[in-house]
Amino acid sequence: MSHRWAAPTALADALGVLATDPGARPVAGGTDLVVGSRQGRRPLPDSIVAIDRIPELAGQRADPDGSLVLGALTSHAWLASADAVVSSWTALADAAAIVGSPATRGTGTLGGNIMNASPAAETVGPLIVAGAVATLVSSTAKRQLAVAEVATGPGRTAATAGELLLTEVRVPAPPEGSGSAYVRLEYRAAMEIAVVGATAFVALDGSAGGDGSAARATIREARIALTAVAPTIIRATAAEERLAGRSPDAAAFAAAGQAAAAAASPISDVRASAEYRRAMIEVVVARALSAAARRAAGEDVPVPASRWAHGQEV
Repeated sequence: MSHRWAAPTALADALGVLATDPGARPVAGGTDLVVGSRQGRRPLPDSIVAIDRIPELAGQRADPDGSLVLGALTSHAWLASADAVVSSWTALADAAAIVGSPATRGTGTLGGNIMNASPAAETVGPLIVAGAVATLVSSTAKRQLAVAEVATGPGRTAATAGELLLTEVRVPAPPEGSGSAYVRLEYRAAMEIAVVGATAFVALDGSAGGDGSAARATIREARIALTAVAPTIIRATAAEERLAGRSPDAAAFAAAGQAAAAAASPISDVRASAEYRRAMIEVVVARALSAAARRAAGEDVPVPASRWAHGQEV
């Protein structure tokens, strides 16, 4: 049970409280903290610092270089529906659209999803393939760290004892002729956690087919991140290397899926065996690459890419 509560309305005040109270934990949406406590997975901290009323952590902006800067309090609901995200950082919209329930998406925050350091976090893979950078702050300094380097293990981050908050995330502008997608394996269509997930970014050279397909193009660059198959969300670099210069077709995507599966270290738990997860990596990677390539070619692939109308296939 928490014995102390603070609700500062300025970042400096929040940092001051956190710096002087070793047992304090910052909380915004609290969607994981409260559920974890009720399920007995972890007790509530001795002290809670509510940060949901701090203006410096809120809001979004587009910088002159085309980057999108997201405040730590940005909700999943905003990410799933914002025109800028849906059109340019589509994998992030894919992921945000399938987080938990509507209530969770309206309450849960991007900053919390990152700093929770779950290997099944939905939005982290899309941020990794986009090259996103997080800002960490303490009462005396701040620094930038690639989102790919924030989590060091389940529930553990690279933040030092003095670095107490993530304030914003900068997502670089995607290059021309590129697309992205996030696809997860799920057992139900709501209130689900990824059994296996894959994010793909594909940049194409050459022309698209007359039907908006990527038929006459070649892959200039590909990035792949795997969710829920290792202690942290990881890049599948060997799979990425197999795609450079190839046509964006089923054979290339299948080969990349096989390479990604070989690089993963899934576990067996109540939700799936390690063997099943490894087999499904091939499937979700190929599907994510297909959706990303089709988006790069200008095809309108709905958000989220994991959900399709009856009769359609990724």
